Amino acid sequence: MRTLQQHPGDLALLCCFLLLPPLLSHGADIPLGSTLSPRNSASWSSPNNTFSILFTPSPTAPSHFVAAITYAGGVPVWSAGAGAAIDSRGSLRLTSNGDLQLVNGSGAVLWSSNTGGQGVAAAAVQESGNLVLKNSTAILWQSFDHPTDTVVMSQNFTSGMNLTSGRYVFAVDKSSGNLTLRWTSSANTVTYFNEGYYTTPSTRSKTLSSPTLTMQTNGIVSLTDGQLASPVVVAYSSNYGESGDMMRFVRLDADGNFRAYSAARGSGAATEQWSAVADQCQVFGYCGNMGVCSYNGTSPVCGCPSRNFELSNPVNPRDGCRRTVDLQSCPGNSTMLQLDHTQFLTYPPEAITTETFFVGITACRLNCLAGRSCVASTALSDGSGQCFLKVSNFVSAYQSPALPSTSFVKVCFPGIPNPPSPPSR
Repeated sequence: MRTLQQHPGDLALLCCFLLLPPLLSHGADIPLGSTLSPRNSASWSSPNNTFSILFTPSPTAPSHFVAAITYAGGVPVWSAGAGAAIDSRGSLRLTSNGDLQLVNGSGAVLWSSNTGGQGVAAAAVQESGNLVLKNSTAILWQSFDHPTDTVVMSQNFTSGMNLTSGRYVFAVDKSSGNLTLRWTSSANTVTYFNEGYYTTPSTRSKTLSSPTLTMQTNGIVSLTDGQLASPVVVAYSSNYGESGDMMRFVRLDADGNFRAYSAARGSGAATEQWSAVADQCQVFGYCGNMGVCSYNGTSPVCGCPSRNFELSNPVNPRDGCRRTVDLQSCPGNSTMLQLDHTQFLTYPPEAITTETFFVGITACRLNCLAGRSCVASTALSDGSGQCFLKVSNFVSAYQSPALPSTSFVKVCFPGIPNPPSPPSR
């Protein structure tokens, strides 16, 4: 057998090899100084290639890209900067001082892990889908602690975290453990879903300490807390108990609904297994400002209250409606147009303000007409006698033959109703 001592040339070759920078292989630690760019197909992957972080086309910004962790096949589960988009000259870089940064083409940092100078020695994508920044002994930062819109198996979503998607926010209420969905804007916040899943009076009466939501491998979405003797089932996936090489996850979708999914490895597609809001038209703001949500068969569609409005963006009806003539242009010449079987959605905190009255339909219409800031009203025909006056600068409507309500929208005279819908076949 040859030895290094006997062959000095071998020793020199080995020394030169050791001086070369390490090549990054699948599943290896990601060294400081590493960079990903949309201009190549490189990725940082977990040991078995179950999850990878790479650049994918932005769903909202043409010719831009998002740095996303994806499940095998391409289902995204996390993104740097909550989906911040960069052009092809941008990058995701792990700096020499241990900071993970999303940088656009001009060099501006759009998002950072804020771990520079904290001793980070490397990064890694774990088989669970968790992106970690670590030293030789500990994890110093992890994507599981900073979810964007998705929670995967083995990930704990605590009451101090939020999922976000556009104007929508999902959270677990700290004291009650309720799942909450909110629509937010700079002017106000509307909570359109706030439900708990306690199964007995003894658990319903408890004040929780740190409720945690988990997606289990068998398809159960559960809630745990130190005050509960056992996990509480939030939801069963429709394919509950099915096994196979798949990933299960829950996600706050861009339509404001919170859903459970499963995705087979390599398929690149996820299948819905449960949704928090059964009726999509009850998601506040689904059809944008002044938009009316209704159903074409089983699919929700968006339209305008009347021909006094037009779509703000005909390419995307979900962007809402705008008036053809603004109310300020017809002072003293406005009227209330009646919309049968329609509700202008009213959720807390609006539902408990002084704009709620117990009056008849006629008074509900006239009170809004006389109110300077009122833009619409809804009179419930469910026996409660409730009337909601809408004074917000953002209103969201739902129309269905099954709704026991009559609404009115303020428009410049004359009110021009929509043409009647064609009969369904």
